This record gives sequence, structure tokens and C-alpha cells, in this order.
Amino acid sequence: MDIAIYFLIGIVGMVVVVKLFSWPLKILVKLILNGVFGVLLLLIANFIGNYFGMNIAINAVTALISGFLGVPGVIFLIIFKMIM
Repeated sequence: MDIAIYFLIGIVGMVVVVKLFSWPLKILVKLILNGVFGVLLLLIANFIGNYFGMNIAINAVTALISGFLGVPGVIFLIIFKMIM
């Protein structure tokens, strides 16, 4: 009976440890996916913007802005580019 209790305690401990380490990994994966989505939105905006003579630089900051905010972020970057 003692072995079964130790086994259950070990399983619960392993689940807790895996959960603690998986949360930061989920956040990192989400940031990377949002950055990739942002780059895709910027590529589309640059493709359309070439017809109007506008080009937005694609770097980590612009990719994260467009990744976090999505379409409103790309609109913000376009307006910012037009003002500057």
C-alpha cells in the first residue's frame, strides 16, 4: 500500500513540474507565432504598398507590433510611416 501512495505522489509531482515548465513555453510559442503572423501581414501590406510607393521595414519591432495588434497594428504602422 505504501508503494501505491508513493507512486501517486510521484505522478502528481511530475504533473506539477511539467505544468510549471510548459507555461513559459506556451507563451514563447505564442509570441513566435504572433511574430510570424505579423511578418505575413507586413509582407501583404508591402506588396500592396509598392503600388503606392510605400514600404514598411520588416524587423523584430514591426513584426511584434503587427503580431500583437493584428490588422490594427499594421494600420498603425502604415499611418506612422505616412506621418514620418
